[in-house]
Amino acid sequence: MTTKLVDRFLKYVKFDTQSDELTNLTPSTPGQMVFAKELKKELHDMGLSDISLDDNGYLFATLPANTDKAVPTVGFIAHMDTAPDMSGHDVKPRIVKYDGSPIVLSDEPRIVLDPQQFPEMNDYVGQEFIVTSGDTLLGADDKAGIAEILTAIEWFQEHPEVKHGNIRVGFNPDEEIGLGAHHFDVEKFGCDWAYTMDGGAVGELEYENFNAASAKITFKGLNVHPGAAKHKMLNSMRVAVQFAMMLPRWETPEHTEGYEGFYHLISMEGSVEKTTLSYIIRDHDRDRFESRKREIEHLCNKINSEFPDCASCEIKDQYYNMREKIEPVMNIIDIAKQAMENAGVTPKVQPIRGGTDGAQLSFKNLPCPNIFAGGMNMHGRFEYVPIPSMEKATKTIVEICKLVAQ
Repeated sequence: MTTKLVDRFLKYVKFDTQSDELTNLTPSTPGQMVFAKELKKELHDMGLSDISLDDNGYLFATLPANTDKAVPTVGFIAHMDTAPDMSGHDVKPRIVKYDGSPIVLSDEPRIVLDPQQFPEMNDYVGQEFIVTSGDTLLGADDKAGIAEILTAIEWFQEHPEVKHGNIRVGFNPDEEIGLGAHHFDVEKFGCDWAYTMDGGAVGELEYENFNAASAKITFKGLNVHPGAAKHKMLNSMRVAVQFAMMLPRWETPEHTEGYEGFYHLISMEGSVEKTTLSYIIRDHDRDRFESRKREIEHLCNKINSEFPDCASCEIKDQYYNMREKIEPVMNIIDIAKQAMENAGVTPKVQPIRGGTDGAQLSFKNLPCPNIFAGGMNMHGRFEYVPIPSMEKATKTIVEICKLVAQ
């Protein structure tokens, strides 16, 4: 299993599949469709059925059941794109044995994957890592998930004596820009439930995520010559800074953890005449989430009470906490926990401090918790994946399907 799993992954990361939120296309970049077509060919070569690739880059296939029993259809989903945060072009993966010492990714310039900076590396001493060359991300998010799903499917093909129901696989574009589930045809996918293989460290099992919204606050100013500005000029940048300082200082990503929500200023652009602040709003609790949105509106009104008609805000919900959709079907969490234990993994149930395609799919009536894929330090040059973590993720998929068949 290991050789095929690693070979798949090393092949997949060579495809440049960065998504781009500015194109307004689906998939957002042509490289994702190139990769999807290659995966489609692999699915054909494996002999899977019901293979479909639509114009939006959504690839589905089925491993047919080998039992006459009535068994639920379970799906496994992973995304093909990599994050826009760093280049995914010309990825040069390398396998190294981690002995507890810093790993030199590049000599010139010198880039080092250092356990003093990333202490969680010490959980994997003695294991083989797949690392970057220091000038790109790796792509374990989420090509590790794709490799694990297809390697598990291949395991079942090589072990026909092990019974399983219909197993559906789904690979989608544009997860990293929040659009992975937008054109996902849940009815066509045809599953009772599914799992995204898109988590991080070994053992992660997640069915809670942030409620999420974006907020764009625009401030209008009035520019006149600074030499004659008294009682005339309104500097929109100064007003925007005033607004930003009115939000709770400690409710930002760098001061929060666990279930704590935040306001996150992600961009600012301005001049005297006009300034725009863009925020993301996050909270696991739905009531606190709604309160945070109201606070943005309240502060805009406060600004306008001092500077009439200066501030306007646009708030858009992005996704919601999937917990409310998973709790009625907690047996799918129990199955995943048992599968991990069968695979020699200790389940670590924790909330996602972010979003996942599974959240949106759960609200489209496809309950879809998230399982670890093994990657660490995603979205940057220090990304790595321990090979045993990928092996355990693959075994977890196998064990889930075996339990569902039982």
